[in-house]
Amino acid sequence: KENQELKTRSYSSMEIIGSSQAVQSLKSNIEKIAPTNSRVLIMGPPGAGKELSARLLHQSSKRATAPFVIMNCASLEPDKFDEKLFGIETEEARRTGYLEEAHTGTLLLDEVADLPQETQAKLVRVLQDQSFTRVGGKTPVSVDVRVIAASSRDLAALVQDGKFRQDLLYRLNVVPLRLPPLTERREDIPALMQFFLSRAAENTGTQPPKLGTNAEVALQAHDWPGNIRDRKS
Repeated sequence: KENQELKTRSYSSMEIIGSSQAVQSLKSNIEKIAPTNSRVLIMGPPGAGKELSARLLHQSSKRATAPFVIMNCASLEPDKFDEKLFGIETEEARRTGYLEEAHTGTLLLDEVADLPQETQAKLVRVLQDQSFTRVGGKTPVSVDVRVIAASSRDLAALVQDGKFRQDLLYRLNVVPLRLPPLTERREDIPALMQFFLSRAAENTGTQPPKLGTNAEVALQAHDWPGNIRDRKS
């Protein structure tokens, strides 16, 4: 929880860097969507800023003072999903899951395509009823959670392949939000690079270097397969 709080603080002053038409449209959409309390499905390639966008949606919503909880579906073992999402209740102990931790706040299901089919079915019922039972428990638990899902994969195609539930996609995709890859906003690259250079210099107590014209041209010509996350290359 301490690590999560520190991570949240590190994002508190962040914003989407850039002035391109794609970024202006994205910022405008986030500003419009955030107060609505609707579920949002954020789609975009790896490294495009899906978690940051989800945090901005939360920070600009009426739930901003409540928890922002992330469930990284891509990093969990298949047999741990239900325990992590719903929690555990036995005679010896009770452990809350992500849904309860996010009560009155926002839960981000990052890379939601990796949810097992069985957990997908249970999540459909949670989104419908706003209640669930912990693993091993019998007492229903009611929650008030805004769910934001994020995916770098085509969920509609996964539905066609039978790998993702159509009813779950319907409930998650109330408001779609597409994030452009860096190749669609190349004019933002110099500003992004200068931002990261300044942040690195601040951490080391040095003066940030300035990008030269040749460096800007070379960076804008790069393919950026990892998008913004690829900046370290």
